[in-house]
Amino acid sequence: MILALQAAPLLLLVALLASGRAGPVPAVLAALAAALPAVLLTLPAGGAPLPFLAEETARGAFLALKPIGVVTGGLLFHAAVTRETGVVARRADPRRVFVATILAGGFLESVTGFGVGAVFALSALRAMGIGGAPAGAMALLALTLVPWGGLGPGTALGAALIGMPAQAIAAATAPPNAIWLLCLGPVLWRLCAAAGVAVPARERVAQMASLAAVGALLVASHAIFPFEAAGIVATGLPLLVLLWRLDPPQDGAAWRRAARLLAPYAGLTAALLVAHGIPGAPEWRPFADLPGFPATHVAVVLWVFAGALLLLRADGGAAARVALARAKRPALVMLLYVVLARWMAGSGIAASLAGAAAEGLGPAAPYAVPVLGLASGVVTGSNVGSNAALMPVQAALGRAAGLPELLAPALHNFAGAAGAGMSFAVTAMICGLLGDGTRPAALWRLLAPSLAAVLLIGWISVAWLG
Repeated sequence: MILALQAAPLLLLVALLASGRAGPVPAVLAALAAALPAVLLTLPAGGAPLPFLAEETARGAFLALKPIGVVTGGLLFHAAVTRETGVVARRADPRRVFVATILAGGFLESVTGFGVGAVFALSALRAMGIGGAPAGAMALLALTLVPWGGLGPGTALGAALIGMPAQAIAAATAPPNAIWLLCLGPVLWRLCAAAGVAVPARERVAQMASLAAVGALLVASHAIFPFEAAGIVATGLPLLVLLWRLDPPQDGAAWRRAARLLAPYAGLTAALLVAHGIPGAPEWRPFADLPGFPATHVAVVLWVFAGALLLLRADGGAAARVALARAKRPALVMLLYVVLARWMAGSGIAASLAGAAAEGLGPAAPYAVPVLGLASGVVTGSNVGSNAALMPVQAALGRAAGLPELLAPALHNFAGAAGAGMSFAVTAMICGLLGDGTRPAALWRLLAPSLAAVLLIGWISVAWLG
């Protein structure tokens, strides 16, 4: 009876989101209401419910402030540079498709998050004359570095919820994500074939080499750079090389245009690295056992840098207002998801559910981690939502199953982020942009090998490392 009450908030959340009858805000509000009886029954004897709920809600609001700041800052940055990201019509060839989707789309998603990379990739593909389900599925390949998307607010939040360093979680997430990237080469070639674009053998070799370079940079960058910049570094360097080979600047005007396009991104990356290297920066720390909010945090850098760029635009104020208006709904969703996660973790519900799962599944319990992660990403539609909903449960499940401390959180972060890139919400958005009657089911059929690869990589990781 108690386990059923404890599981009710998550089951209700999943049911409402999967049914399509409730959006993220009503669904999580219903889950919060369903969590109240479970919290009351799970709190240790003598625990006062009202002080507990007030304390955990305040903690959740503080933890949510960081990802909210990063997402709003990313939207402001995108608003500041959006004039310079127009898409030029090009003929459809496999090299341009590869660059537009996995590299350019992945780079923009790493900087801004919020599905911007997929939107850009879809625009570039349509300018090449590619449409329908193949174009939508290709565009979603831009969302394959979601743990670092938008400078990694979901990864940072998940790490904070379980009290582990975000840099360590991100570094442990990188290897399975790098292996998954190699699996995406054949997926892209399958999509190209569906779109009538042939990929010669030599081009396939070149693309696999590029994917291997992205994966290697992703893994290696965590030893040198803050994890927030890993996606930018991993996609940005190969992107520069391939853009040069595709369209080398031919004159002074072309060089100046290229410099204008790249300057904001290079400047933001440099600002992030400089801020990361400042020791002992002052921080706001209202809770001694939670990581503070330093003055050099990614969110602060994004706001300051984007604000400076917007001040240089005559329409900067209007662009900022539009960006902040877009941020209201995701900010509210993040706040509510994190509060739900804090209620469930702080009351002991997460640990109780994980213990029951470990006991019920026995030796197979660790293999549930990638499945639960992928499902949570598909349902919640974001790495923030996936980690807020299930990271505490997955970490507790990993401990109960005897996995290495980092393995379950990293696999959840990887699988949840992969699912978020192909979620109900994101596929619906892409189908809406296509505007040709394409349904999400068509995209999922084309991307089924990619989804299967996520689970296979997760299971192999458990068997090898667990």
